[in-house]
Amino acid sequence: MQLVIRESSTAVGLWAARYVQQRIQRFAPTRDRPFVLGLPTGGTPVEMYRHLVEFHQQGELSFAHVVTFNLDEYVGLSATHPQSYHAYMNRHLFDHVDIPRDRTHLLNGNAANIEEECAQYEAAIQSYGGIELLIGGVGIDGHIAFNEPGSSLRSRTRIKALTQSTKQANARFFGDDVEQVPHHALTMGVGTIMDANEVMIMAQGSKKSLAVHHAIEGAVNHLWTISALQLHPHSTIICDEEATLELKVKTVRYFKTLMQT
Repeated sequence: MQLVIRESSTAVGLWAARYVQQRIQRFAPTRDRPFVLGLPTGGTPVEMYRHLVEFHQQGELSFAHVVTFNLDEYVGLSATHPQSYHAYMNRHLFDHVDIPRDRTHLLNGNAANIEEECAQYEAAIQSYGGIELLIGGVGIDGHIAFNEPGSSLRSRTRIKALTQSTKQANARFFGDDVEQVPHHALTMGVGTIMDANEVMIMAQGSKKSLAVHHAIEGAVNHLWTISALQLHPHSTIICDEEATLELKVKTVRYFKTLMQT
């Protein structure tokens, strides 16, 4: 695992965007060999998306041969609902870049058959040969995507009930009314995430510091699903200084030295 520490949340977003840009350009995707991205939503990646849009508008990055799969979607919200992740992705990325819409994939939280929807999503990922780079955030309780504490580390795409802490964290998107936050979501499983060739998790602020501690210094366990990254051969956590507050000083120094090297 690699830990990248930047001075601020703004710097985290820029670093992440630059990394995505470099990975796509190095891959040199074509229509028949697209670059497959796993994408998150929420407050954490907004700055990254802003920079990716800027790179595209400046002629520095094309999404013409990129395929995307979003990590999750609320159950019960229409795709046009302003707080759906469909609307989020259109607002922050898809409406501003040259990605073909038939190559953007999001779970349907209103599917008539939820199990079939999830199975088809897994099959669609496999039809492209898997995800090349999966980007995510982390909750204050260490969940990745909507794999809440207690999720199996081998889980696949499925429906999950959201914990009260997750609903409280997302209430800011629903007029600070926790009762308006959906109670369930469809989410990629931990096993699905771990199948990606590379995983990059973003963490910003002191509220995420305990999750970062469990990811880096804790034991692998299903109560902190981010800890599964310790088992991934190519995983990175990119965070700001505040998100390292629960780490040991020697741990922070070690990873900063690696970055300098």
